[in-house]
Parts: sequence; C-alpha cells; structure tokens
Amino acid sequence: MRKTLIKNAKIVTDGITRNGDLLIEGDVIKEISESISAKDGNTIIIDAEGKYLLPGVIDDQVHFREPGLTHKGNIESESAAAVAGGITTYMEMPNTSPQTTTIKEWENKMAIAAKDSYANYAFMFGGTNDNLDEILKVDVTKVPALKLFLGSSTGNMLVDDKEVLKKIFSNVKLRIALHCEDEATIKANLQQAIDTYGDDIPMEQHPIIRSEEACYLSSSGAVELAKETGGRIHVFHLSTGKETNLFNNKKAIKDKQITSEVCIHHLWFSDEDYAAKGSLIKWNPAVKTAKDREEIWEALLDDRIDVIATDHAPHTIDEKSNSYLNCPSGGPLVQHALPAMMQFVAKEKISIEKVVEKMCHNPALLFDIADRGFIREGFKADLVLVDPNNPWTVTKDNILAKCGWSPFEGVTFNSRITHTFVNGHLAYQNFKVNQVKNAQALTFQR
Repeated sequence: MRKTLIKNAKIVTDGITRNGDLLIEGDVIKEISESISAKDGNTIIIDAEGKYLLPGVIDDQVHFREPGLTHKGNIESESAAAVAGGITTYMEMPNTSPQTTTIKEWENKMAIAAKDSYANYAFMFGGTNDNLDEILKVDVTKVPALKLFLGSSTGNMLVDDKEVLKKIFSNVKLRIALHCEDEATIKANLQQAIDTYGDDIPMEQHPIIRSEEACYLSSSGAVELAKETGGRIHVFHLSTGKETNLFNNKKAIKDKQITSEVCIHHLWFSDEDYAAKGSLIKWNPAVKTAKDREEIWEALLDDRIDVIATDHAPHTIDEKSNSYLNCPSGGPLVQHALPAMMQFVAKEKISIEKVVEKMCHNPALLFDIADRGFIREGFKADLVLVDPNNPWTVTKDNILAKCGWSPFEGVTFNSRITHTFVNGHLAYQNFKVNQVKNAQALTFQR
C-alpha cells in the first residue's frame, strides 16, 4: 500500500493550527501526531518545515465547459488547473451543451470525469421550467444540489415561472443552488445603456446594467420563498452589500436552511478595476463597488456568508475581446483562488483557519460530503501543502486553464502551493501536474 509521511507541517483544521506529522496510507489519512516515524523503507517522506498543511479545497461552483463548449476548457484541462490551485474536489454546473437537465446527460458527465478528471468530482443537476419530474428521479447520494438560474447566464437556463419555482422549492429535498439576478431589471437597464451608448457600451456599465437592484430583487424573493416553502437554498456569488443582510449567523451551518457564498473576484476586485481589466473581470453577477466589497468581507468574517468559491468559467481570449454586447461573462479562477486568499491571510484581513473553514469545512458540511473537507484520521487524504514565503508571478507560461489567460496575470503571490494530494495520490508538485489520475466521485451522506 502506498504510504506518504508529511513531517513538520503546520496542520490547519477544525479552527486550530498545530505543528505535527501526518501519515497517508492508500487513499486515507492514517495517523496525525506530533511526531511519526516511517515504519519501513517504502514510505515517501516529505519535509514540510515552514509550510501549512490544509485540507484540499472543495469548490462548489465551477464551469468546466464539457460537453459542447470544449474550445474554452474541458474536464481534463480545468481539473488540472484546479489541483494546481489546491482544489481537490469540485462541483460542476449544468449549463453545458447539452444542458445537464436529464439523468442521461448527468450520467454522461460522470463517465467523462471518471476517465479524465484529476480532482474529485460531482455534477449539479439543472432545473428548468419543465423538468420537475426528472429532478425528482435524481439520486440524492450522488448529486450535490439542484442548480437554478433565476437570471439568465451562460447557456440561458432561466427559470422564470413563479409557480414552477414554488413547486421546486416545495418538493425538492436537495439543497437548491441559485444564481439570483432579476431578468426584467437587467433588460430594462440594458436597453437604457443601448439608448445612451449604442453598440459601444463601456465595460464600466456592467455593474449598472446588472445592478444592485437586480441582485437584491431576485435574492430577497428567493429567500422569502424558501421561508414560505421550507426549501433549502444556497445563494451563489453574492456581489452586493445589501444582499448580505438577507442571511444570518445565528445557526451552525448544518442547521441553516438558507446559506450563501462569495466568489474570489468579488473579494478581490471592484468597479475601479474595469478601467484596467475591462472584460477580463466581466462576470455575472457583476463586480460592484469597493463599498460592496467591504460589506461582503464583513459578512464573510461574521459568518453570514458561509462559503468561498470560484465560479471558474473560462472563455477564450478572442471571445473576451469582443465589445460589451458580444463579450461573454466569466473567467478562469481555480488555479489562483487559494493563493489569492493567502494574500489576504498575509495582510491579516482573514485568518488561515477562517479560510479553511470557508473553502474546505463548510462546503463539506453544507453538501453532506462524506469523509472530506477536514484533516482527520480516517478521512480521505485530500491535502494541500502551502509555502507562505515562496513568491511567484502569474504569467501565461504557468497558467494551466485551457483558455490560457487569467485576470491575475502580472500579480505576484507570496504563497506557493507546493504539493496537492488527491485521495493520497500526489497529483501536483511545483507547477507540474502528475499525469496519473486518482480522482473519485463524491458521495453524499443523506
């Protein structure tokens, strides 16, 4: 059986950091102790002096573009970028082509991932105005959540029938993950921008078109409906300070009916960055004001926001180079999410324990993931070693996403991910992905 002994690490889990050793046997964490000696000559020993040992990041929102959109990315290329970023587990979204709104298409994605994925995987099932019967057939031990778009985005899976929405909230036992933007508000704002600018809409208009009002109308309505029906909802990618007041921190995450998430770009960028970054930071929902960003940070730190994710959504640089009306929203983020959060740790904006809580522990708890998300004996050995004092600069040469660009190009991160283990297998080491794959499908304890 394969054995790896990690020595002298700063082990971060369950809200504390302690020095110690960790032994991996096969695909599980066999032992954690202050000091462990190798029992035989076949054990690989890694000296982690000065490095943090974290649970592998669980990213609850990615778009890996397969099937149908593989010129932008695919499960193999984007999962490679994920393990390079310390993400050992991902949940992929249903707005591919064809959409993942039938059991057959969900099974097709699972088959692709079983062959091609470097990281552990699960695929959300997509809801539409007319597929409730199919949703109710889903195996809740194998599907993490139902995904609904309450505002149109890539793939246009808009659920806009209020009676259908009420039926879904009332009947679906899965947690329901939501993209919340009010479509009517966006359309009215867009028409006003077209009337003002014609075809030459400045990128800075994006947060005005996809406005605070559009976000709050949708998310507040979803929260109200969840309270009325008992639906369990998880609101993706909050982008406004106003929305954070819809959520509370009075319950443990396992007991919350209504939860929320923030993505890296809404913690890092603001509307002041459109002038330099342009379409490279065009996401839905839009990056908004510095005030919104600070209020989101406050909600993250006081636990109104439960999860940090990426919403990794690559497009080609040619697609992103189009005018506002023809430029898709989204960008690649899985490789740089954890290094970005480590920058905030270095600035004492957030503790490393809180980062691990929001990126590892809480996704596991929220989605009932079995035996992952924590560094505990008997859990799967999904692990990341991070050197906090090993600077590197993001360049096209070290970007692994298939699209070949990043909104972080030119940024120097102080922290470097040196090793990523997926089920005890060394999947990544110092800018090199191990071509041998060892990923597993997630299971959910429900």
